[in-house]
Amino acid sequence: MDIQDFDARIVEALLIASDAPITQTRLNECLDEGQQINLEDAVAYLNEEYEKGGHSFFVKKVAGGYQLVTKKDFEGIIRRYINRSGRIRLSYAALETLAIIAYKQPVSRPDIEAIRGVNSEGVISTLLERDLITVQGRSNSPGRPLLYGVTQEFLCYFGLNSISDLPQLKELKEILHAHSVEYTYREDIPEKMLQNPSEKIED
Repeated sequence: MDIQDFDARIVEALLIASDAPITQTRLNECLDEGQQINLEDAVAYLNEEYEKGGHSFFVKKVAGGYQLVTKKDFEGIIRRYINRSGRIRLSYAALETLAIIAYKQPVSRPDIEAIRGVNSEGVISTLLERDLITVQGRSNSPGRPLLYGVTQEFLCYFGLNSISDLPQLKELKEILHAHSVEYTYREDIPEKMLQNPSEKIED
């Protein structure tokens, strides 16, 4: 297996940040021109490192891709923690998608992907499962895609009384800048969110 440690760390970072399994195709889309990383080799390298270090997690092949999962030995305590805390952890991809839906609802998946620049099917599925977003109808645009909006659970999760309590987009931009060390800030997202594509809704 010929894999550089830094290449493996790139895959590791994507596994941590992604809600959906990572595939070789998706990985290739993220890499710089001319850069190549064999996902299968990177996963084998990481799992070997995790096993040597006695970590509580490993990378598992799921639905044609790879996902970071915890070992079964810790299933009980994880379930107790989630049940007692009542708090779900959201990835940056999920937060980004939620922000777009909250500010532009009702909004379709194609419009979300046009703003994010990446496939958002997995993230949207996760947000639906967690009851943070809901289907609000269909657009009259070609293909009549579903339209999404946030739920009461979304307001509870973020401690908001109503959507009007969300910060203005200019304020959001300043907040993201302030946290740029922890979050890979994309300058274009707030600007794209200011655009208002016409959406006709049908129940």
